[in-house]
Amino acid sequence: MSKLSRALGGKTMGQLPTIHDVAKVAGVSRQTVSNVLNSPSLVRPATREKVEAAIAGLGYRPHASARRLRTQKSATIGIRLDPLAADGISGSVLDRFLRSLTESADRRNLRVLLFTATDSNDEIRQFQRLSEGADVDAFVLTSTFHGDPRTQWLIDHGQPFVTFGRPWGTDDRTDPKHLWVDVDGKQGIQQATKHLLDAGARRIAYIGWPSPSGTGDDRRNGWQETMTAASGLSDEVIASLHVSVDDGVTAGADAMGLLESTPGNIDGVVCASDALALGAFMHSSGRIPVIGYDNTPVASSIGLSSIEQPLDDVAEAVLELLTGVHGGRIQADRAAQAPTHRLLPPSLIVRRPLVQVIPTEGV
Repeated sequence: MSKLSRALGGKTMGQLPTIHDVAKVAGVSRQTVSNVLNSPSLVRPATREKVEAAIAGLGYRPHASARRLRTQKSATIGIRLDPLAADGISGSVLDRFLRSLTESADRRNLRVLLFTATDSNDEIRQFQRLSEGADVDAFVLTSTFHGDPRTQWLIDHGQPFVTFGRPWGTDDRTDPKHLWVDVDGKQGIQQATKHLLDAGARRIAYIGWPSPSGTGDDRRNGWQETMTAASGLSDEVIASLHVSVDDGVTAGADAMGLLESTPGNIDGVVCASDALALGAFMHSSGRIPVIGYDNTPVASSIGLSSIEQPLDDVAEAVLELLTGVHGGRIQADRAAQAPTHRLLPPSLIVRRPLVQVIPTEGV
């Protein structure tokens, strides 16, 4: 019988291993196990390795409540639950990110606390309430924008946080204001535009969001730079192929109508979101190749090509920055040891539309 089996002897199925079991398997005291969990620097490397091997072998997980009492930490990350999108499409990427973040946090024995807020100022009030009550140890922010008051409040109040979205309008990479993770939307749109060009299209239109928009402008630049470099069209013609509208299916259909009314045929369309792409696709009855962004379930269900964000990797990177050497705050003296941001590449998912659609009235 192995040491592991002897330690668990007499336990019934469903009973979780305890710190006593870990100590018995590792051949150390319970205090040594506690030191490995809470103050590993106090334990000799060889002993620490034995204890960590026992923890892994037993599948032991420290009791969260007991740890919070010892460390005065909640082991909890706060994140705002965004309002439901009216079209049921636009918010799905953040829903998927939230799921990935929760699963990744659980693997680190961390919890995610959701809260709601009506706007940025209300979100700041929630920050204050949660931090004063010691309900959370750190925050994760989404949907960042230039001059974001939320990030400035957290910096001013010394709160650890990481954003999914870069600090638009600043020198993000060489002089970051805070820790961030983002997906390279410009590169994603470049992939989509190049794919259509390689397929023989030339008059490729772009439907995006009104400027200024950090994310929107970045994605539009990916289309514009690729078209300028490889389409053979004049700057004037390229400019005529760009339409800015608010996000949504109906807006995408209206934008497609405007594009079809301009001189010359449209060979393909690249959009800043799947909601816009769905509207454009429906308005054109599927006759024109359309590529969206976010690879939502709607895009997948109708066979719409789209740009996919690596949300599992984003969640992992966010937690690495929160729990790494910076501890959720930029530490100037540690910048050489670890990155202060991560910019991840997206992927183009190419599909052939599964259906030809007939546009409905009003779309």
